[in-house]
Amino acid sequence: MRIIAATNFFATALLSNLLVPAGNLAWAEGFMDDAELSGLFESELAWGRGDVQKAEFVLTPELGVALNDGLQLTIIARFRGDLTDELEPGVPEQRNRSESSRHLFIGDHVDVELREVFIDFEVGDTFLRLGKQQVVWGQADGLKVLDVLNPQSFREFILDDFDDSRIPLWTANAEIPVGDAMLQLLWIPDKTYDDIPQADALFAFTSPLVVPQAPPGLSLGMPITQSKLQRPNAFFRDSDVAASLSAFVGGWDLSLNYAYHYFDRPVIRHEISSQGIAVHADYERTHLLGGTFSNVFDDFTLRGEVGYSSDRYFLTDAIGDSDGVVQSGEFSYVLGLDYQGWRDWFVSGQIFQSVMDDHERGVVRDRVDSTATLLLRGDFMNEAVQAEALLIHSLSQDDGVLQGSVSYEWRSNIRFKLGVDIFYGDAQGLFGQFQKSDRVSISAEVGF
Repeated sequence: MRIIAATNFFATALLSNLLVPAGNLAWAEGFMDDAELSGLFESELAWGRGDVQKAEFVLTPELGVALNDGLQLTIIARFRGDLTDELEPGVPEQRNRSESSRHLFIGDHVDVELREVFIDFEVGDTFLRLGKQQVVWGQADGLKVLDVLNPQSFREFILDDFDDSRIPLWTANAEIPVGDAMLQLLWIPDKTYDDIPQADALFAFTSPLVVPQAPPGLSLGMPITQSKLQRPNAFFRDSDVAASLSAFVGGWDLSLNYAYHYFDRPVIRHEISSQGIAVHADYERTHLLGGTFSNVFDDFTLRGEVGYSSDRYFLTDAIGDSDGVVQSGEFSYVLGLDYQGWRDWFVSGQIFQSVMDDHERGVVRDRVDSTATLLLRGDFMNEAVQAEALLIHSLSQDDGVLQGSVSYEWRSNIRFKLGVDIFYGDAQGLFGQFQKSDRVSISAEVGF
């Protein structure tokens, strides 16, 4: 196939130029004998309200190489093209990303990204993974409490799979056995943060819950100046650090998690003077302390995550507020119950809540923000067909999104999928702001 030939060319060229010493072709041939190439080709067409939202083609080759001395190298790239250019119009400036984690855009419709590249090895009983990677904490469906170490791309809001929307970071990851427990230590020097869609993108944010609004009473004619996004740039001082201790105790999978990190969405402040309104955005650090728990009871699984962030910043529309934000601690949790005892069906329900310590006058969101989810998944025809529906409903804003899909595995490496995404609720809500972005999609996946 042309796809496989292209990825083989990519792998050979990369190894030859980056990993193979000049003049040592015999060593290179032996090196390639230990290489395994795999990957995925995906195409998806989505349309809504009479318009094509995306016509996307994605090639994700993965190269695994067993090196000497027990080293294992993994390289994952992504080549993506979209004929519509509605999700990321033009060429984004990528000010939120470090130089080493930026995409290469080829015109307005194609981008290339080195998704992950890392080396695995062991030193004694310690497992080490060094390089660009994803680190996942927690297992919540559609919601995040502890899964905050890697930023997220919101080019499709939250409709994309987390594995695809999560942005890998250059990270040093160590897992150290401590008795019957496992200690994970992380150092993340990569200063890359959330991809926020620009104003003309299909899923650009408009809700006052996430976008600052002009304070009431101000003259609409006042000039507004906006400074460039300020991103931390000190290599050591601005690095994120994190640790997790996990263990299996009395039938419970438990973890204790801590991170000292920059929150991945910028804090947007304004200054009002007689000359007008000056808007600037930067990133703020927070301490995150939390944990996870899960246990199986016959056909049920009880699981949960809790987390407390010491310093979060929330939008306010109070006229007396000096900069448009309020600083507060935030306690969040998600509690889930899964059931898998009814034939080939899987049912999961979750309740998510976020509670502010200090809810001052004018803060846009509720002090207690609540969301519920319901996931149904069924397998048919000896698991060749899978149907799934995920409902995410905000109890605070009375809006949400329903995602449904039916997939068919035609061959072990070929899958077709029909999907639908429906937003509902008031346009002021987090989900309701996309009420005009409902879509139907068809896609195909070919693994190799």
